[in-house]
Amino acid sequence: MRHSEGTPGSDGRDLGVQWRSLVHGWAAGRHLHCEEDTVSVSLRFDLADAGRAVTVRFMTTTKLLVAFMTDGRFLRGDQLATAAAAANAWNTEQLVPMLSVWDVRGPRPCIAGVCTLPLDCRMNQPEFDSLAGDWVEQARQMFVRCHQVFQL
Repeated sequence: MRHSEGTPGSDGRDLGVQWRSLVHGWAAGRHLHCEEDTVSVSLRFDLADAGRAVTVRFMTTTKLLVAFMTDGRFLRGDQLATAAAAANAWNTEQLVPMLSVWDVRGPRPCIAGVCTLPLDCRMNQPEFDSLAGDWVEQARQMFVRCHQVFQL
């Protein structure tokens, strides 16, 4: 998805190299605090509609920028089937972020959304800001729906 000279995004930065600065630029424009470690940059958003907050953790794989989103609530064993049904319904209708039940076999499963972007693309700050803003708005809708419709 590389943009050629003269097309929209041609003034963009290589995402694989600049993803951290793009995330920090987006956060600064929204007056959000970033927590950073060696592999990720995390931000937290309030979800007034659901009385919760969402944490978005940006990290990379060898080929992708990944935005992992969770509302921090852990699922009880009796909620796993409902959470799977919520994920199936969301993914059939919306698809972004992809909703999953994470750590099903672990002691603390949760619902989480995931968005990805290829590291070999180029984006300028306004393009990244728009995309990240869309992801967060979609995540807000996803978690509100999980809370209101599925009582998760």
